[in-house]
Amino acid sequence: MSGPSNVQELPITDKRQLVDFHASGSRPREQWTIGTEHEKFGFRLDDLRPPTYEGERGIEAMLRGLTRFGWEPVEEKGKVIALTRGGGSITLEPAGQFELSGAMLENIHETCCETMQHLDEVKTVAEELGLGFLGMGFQPKWRRDEMPWMPKGRYKIMRDYMPKVGGLGLDMMTRTCTVQVNLDFSSEADMVKKFRVSLALQPIATALFADSPFTEGKPNGFLSYRSHIWTDTDPDRTGMLDFVFEEGFGFERYVDYLLDVPMYFTYRGGEYIDCAGRSFRDFLAGKLPNLPGALPTLKDWGDHMTTAFPEVRLKKYLEMRGADGGPWNRLCALPAFWVGLLYDDEALDAAWDLVKDFTMAERNALRDGVPKLGFKVPHRNGTLRDIAIEALKISGQGLARRNRLNRNGASEAVFLEPLIEFAMANQTPAERKLALFHGEWNGSVEPVFKEFAY
Repeated sequence: MSGPSNVQELPITDKRQLVDFHASGSRPREQWTIGTEHEKFGFRLDDLRPPTYEGERGIEAMLRGLTRFGWEPVEEKGKVIALTRGGGSITLEPAGQFELSGAMLENIHETCCETMQHLDEVKTVAEELGLGFLGMGFQPKWRRDEMPWMPKGRYKIMRDYMPKVGGLGLDMMTRTCTVQVNLDFSSEADMVKKFRVSLALQPIATALFADSPFTEGKPNGFLSYRSHIWTDTDPDRTGMLDFVFEEGFGFERYVDYLLDVPMYFTYRGGEYIDCAGRSFRDFLAGKLPNLPGALPTLKDWGDHMTTAFPEVRLKKYLEMRGADGGPWNRLCALPAFWVGLLYDDEALDAAWDLVKDFTMAERNALRDGVPKLGFKVPHRNGTLRDIAIEALKISGQGLARRNRLNRNGASEAVFLEPLIEFAMANQTPAERKLALFHGEWNGSVEPVFKEFAY
């Protein structure tokens, strides 16, 4: 989740400004970049509990410790809630999950170097504080009421609102972690094609990265419980966005969707003002009860965009949001998968051919089935695994044609190897952890904190 947006304080007087805002993200191919974000769970090495914000071993101490590496603190009411350095930032999810929002980079090799540098810095500070960090999609051990809350104003508003619209929203906030990638488009037509391809294939990414099979120390019956949680968080701001596949879809139609997503807040004078459940359309008309007569700015729109949580999200770029968090090599694999599919014209055409005849019912059946069944979701005469193998093949070919080589002469396709292994074995990361749980871990999830920590 984001903090206050850095969009301009430019008043909005017409819906066209919002359409133009999204359209202004269009850029020529030579300027396309890759932005990777990932979240991870902190835990205390001695008792495995999540660290609180305060204290000698708390999240604030972790943030301040990272400033030795050139990170600049960002404060809210005197408390450090984020760090910035260059084009990247470190932010906090509601229960202190650490998120790296990486810089916009040119290739996956740079992304992986950025990730490794970040994890090395985090590990250096964490070890001094007696902390560790784990990449998974869902907190495997601790109950919701055992999770701490970070001192960010927007989270209090969301915390109060979530139980009114869904049963699992507070779990989404406090006990989930993801990895996502943000990618560019060249035009409205290019955005539409990429949006449709990535939305139809998002369940494939969910299966490839499924890694949340435990809740409170026991198997929960899911492979990606994180993915399941989104189905009972808030129906007004989640899902597969079926309208994306309708004729005439473009920037304006997405703006209309966001206008109907209920607000959480607006940010004025350093304070979050509770507008939960109110319409941004009312805001445009100056009819917010908490701010009578006030009109929104593009900064308000920038904040509002971050409170919609569909499987793929449009800002001035497209965000791929279907994957569980995981170990370091999968943090590099996610951007590789999507860049291979979307940043090469031949691959994008092939990916569209793969999904263009999917019906709405089929797309939703894949989305609904993948949290429990992973690769084994039935699809026509086969399973989701068949689509995953073909998508990986297309992605690998796209990365090979991009021909971005590291100093050893390897293309970006090398980062797909762990995903190919999962697909060929017909076994998700979650199923491998379940086998360990029922085998050498003797029915305990605690070994995960040692064996899979960064």
